Amino acid sequence: MNKKTINQGETMFEAPESEYLVPFDGSFRVKKASTIALTDRHPHKRKHRKRATDALKQLQRVLAAGDRHAVLLVFQAMDAAGKDSTIRAVMQGVDPSGCQVFSFKKPSSQELDHDFLWRTSRCLPERGRIGIFNRSHYEEVLVVRVHPQILASQKIPGELNLETIWDDRLRSIREHEEHLARNGTVIIKFWLNVSRDEQKRRFLARLDNSSKNWKFEPRDVIERQHWDNYMHAYEEALNATSRPWAPWYAIPADSKPYMRARVAEIIIDALESIGLRYPEPSEEDRVAFAAARQELENDH
Repeated sequence: MNKKTINQGETMFEAPESEYLVPFDGSFRVKKASTIALTDRHPHKRKHRKRATDALKQLQRVLAAGDRHAVLLVFQAMDAAGKDSTIRAVMQGVDPSGCQVFSFKKPSSQELDHDFLWRTSRCLPERGRIGIFNRSHYEEVLVVRVHPQILASQKIPGELNLETIWDDRLRSIREHEEHLARNGTVIIKFWLNVSRDEQKRRFLARLDNSSKNWKFEPRDVIERQHWDNYMHAYEEALNATSRPWAPWYAIPADSKPYMRARVAEIIIDALESIGLRYPEPSEEDRVAFAAARQELENDH
């Protein structure tokens, strides 16, 4: 079982191994990260999908029954990488009552009256539940870094220093995630790494298909002009915040079936590693169960 021992005998979840695990030493390079499958395995075939769905469904039941851990899944990507469809596909067998999905877009006026971690902190999953962030607190070191003029609306006190604010925010995120991990939250973060060419193809498909027109926004094309800046921001963010207790996985996203299968595989490996089990009834519970059984059996 992968664990990291910390203060007072506590333990934290530690990242399962994967060829897509972002190293913890700051050596990750976007240019070397593949957007296509690195192996010839086919975990997206029907029998593998069914097995993964059943496994995740069972793990969620034990997670809820044990009520000791929370699970936070973070999805970040460029537009059209497949965040929505991956979440739907991977979580299709999960009990909806034990899973919540939050999508974070432009901050509201209420959210801007708080620190940048406030709006996502409000949505963190309780013990026994799975929380999914479709975009997340990382927008503050990705979109805002590419478009620093956004900072003017964030009511930050004092004089802004663009030389230090990103490192400051990344340090805040690291400390925030370590705090969550120390208190029982399993954090798994996915960067769905789509190529620029594949993004273009998917945008054109949205324009060509009237049933997908609603998914296209003209500003998506404008954002493509900032591709290199986004890649730099992703590289900095992933290197600064991929840790054993809050790992990033850079998943190739040019093939949606393959991407979904690898995401599911990593989630299952992570949940299996933390030793989930159904709670054992106490002696008091056993006495109560026996009394209840006798009463039911005598009920004619």
